[in-house]
Amino acid sequence: MDVTLIVPRWPANSLWGKVVFRFPYLALTTLAALTPRDARVRLIDENVEEIDWKATPDLVGISLMTPLAHRGYEIANAYRKRGVPVVLGGIHPSMMPEEASAHADAVVVGEAEGLWPRVVEDVRQGELQPLYRSEDHSPLTNLPLPRRELLKRKAYFFVNTVQTTRGCPFDCEFCSVTQFYGHTYRLRPVGEVEREVRNLEGRFIFFVDDNIAGDKAYAKALFRRLIPYRLKWASQASITIARDQELLRLARQSGCMGLFIGFESLSQKTLKEMGKTFNRVASYRDMIRRIHSHGIGIQGSFIFGNDGDTPSVFAEVVRFTEQTRLDAVLFSILTPFPGTRLYCKMKAEGRILTDDWARYDMNHVVFRPRGISIEELQQGFNWAYSRLYSWRSIAKRLLGVRRNLQLFGPQNVGFRTAWLEVLKDKDDSP
Repeated sequence: MDVTLIVPRWPANSLWGKVVFRFPYLALTTLAALTPRDARVRLIDENVEEIDWKATPDLVGISLMTPLAHRGYEIANAYRKRGVPVVLGGIHPSMMPEEASAHADAVVVGEAEGLWPRVVEDVRQGELQPLYRSEDHSPLTNLPLPRRELLKRKAYFFVNTVQTTRGCPFDCEFCSVTQFYGHTYRLRPVGEVEREVRNLEGRFIFFVDDNIAGDKAYAKALFRRLIPYRLKWASQASITIARDQELLRLARQSGCMGLFIGFESLSQKTLKEMGKTFNRVASYRDMIRRIHSHGIGIQGSFIFGNDGDTPSVFAEVVRFTEQTRLDAVLFSILTPFPGTRLYCKMKAEGRILTDDWARYDMNHVVFRPRGISIEELQQGFNWAYSRLYSWRSIAKRLLGVRRNLQLFGPQNVGFRTAWLEVLKDKDDSP
């Protein structure tokens, strides 16, 4: 049996379609590991290679995030016309199963561990069902090792993606993580993480956890276990990590180079409306200094287009990023992803402008904002990114800093290059 697993390419006018600072999707290598070993598996990340349309597999599985949905549906339709059964899964089909079912022979709703082996067996027996729904949330024990040997390694900045926790203990209005994982936060046994790390090639790891420090006791135990391996790693965490000096010390000793941290807004009122009250704007600068003092870099995240935002928000946020010398920054336009409380609220208020999922890439305005016009939001976002990744801003934030430049130097240059390419063919119409 031949199985092909695909992640579609990002839209051409999206920043993520241009960026070269790539790492592989853990969903692909995990699905490959869940596939019975007597099946031949091929992984295709369309962002780094073309689909071989001459091949005719026995089964195609496509993993979809919302901005990849339209391209994923195109791929699915093309295979189905050739008589190849197609299964769609991932966060978008899980939130929009009826829509996805129009383009698939089967839709998988929820996490794959308990479902994918059964899907493959049903295809073999000619008994594929139209819908597979996970009724519970898999424990993170005895997970199969991702099949990284199937990746085109030279296409990525690094290939070691590892998961230690799943879900998030918080519940932000705009985030689809909590909805997808059912308000759970699960921990993988530290010993199993260590075994996987021990067998990796290379020392750099990206832990794909949505919040690696969501359980402090677990995080400390994990970091202690990692110290002897002399790793270099990055991950995502909430700003609350800075409240625990021992946690920061252990993170650094275990090899933490940088953390992606969602600041989201400089307005405490906005944070309250998001459901992110654990972020305290008044302490941001002190928290950043604490993290930096341990030699850990920060990629900050800020969201534009919140109801309380005015045209002054763009300059305020850029000024903050430069004054605090954030090592890298990700700006996003508020995006009401299907399945989130934000989507339900905006849908009820009649504020959603389009269901063109390709525009749900966090770079385009897809809803009607309140304190700012559609044009001001898009133009302000464009200005903020152009300023942030200007040589002047990069130098202001990084010059004289020895803090993990081998990570953040290429990241800043890569984002600058990608953003300039986006501006060449940017379509900002609502």
